[in-house]
Amino acid sequence: MSDEGWLAFSERVAWDGRFHATCEAGPRPEAAALALINDRNASVLVAVSALMDRRSEASEDDSPLTQEVARLDAKLNVLMEIVNRLLLPQTGLPSRIALRFNASGAVLPWDGLPPVGQPVLLKIHFDACRALPLELPGVRLAGPTDGKGFLGFEGLTEPVRDGIERLVFRQHRRQVAEARAHSRPQEPSEG
Repeated sequence: MSDEGWLAFSERVAWDGRFHATCEAGPRPEAAALALINDRNASVLVAVSALMDRRSEASEDDSPLTQEVARLDAKLNVLMEIVNRLLLPQTGLPSRIALRFNASGAVLPWDGLPPVGQPVLLKIHFDACRALPLELPGVRLAGPTDGKGFLGFEGLTEPVRDGIERLVFRQHRRQVAEARAHSRPQEPSEG
């Protein structure tokens, strides 16, 4: 099972970054608790996706409606930041850790992880919506031997897995676009 879990993880696109996150050992959630976790995760994924979807492409449509939507978006972003700071101040967040994840599992630092075979709960707090962590139940599995640990997720519903895959894919696409934009040669300025 663990080799299959690692193979499934490593063959998929993953989001690689530094997140406020915790990973704690504990019992596997029972069916009712798992259903609540999946319901909350579905809501978190919708909120994070909506808050992260900034329309960065330049629009040639500068109609009054487009300008008003942009102003409303900016106001909502400020409001969300205020709510985030009130609900979970920076000091209440767990430390940032290097983390790579997708719908199959996560790779994170080995320090403090439970032994292989132990059930765990990984909580990831996204900057866009810090007060609502994504809660990912799983098990510590054998994985990379480069000082990192591997968690295989268990009990996630198909809609939650699909939501994670979409979020990870959009982030990957965003990172590729940013890398391309930074690698383009700069146009010489006319002087």
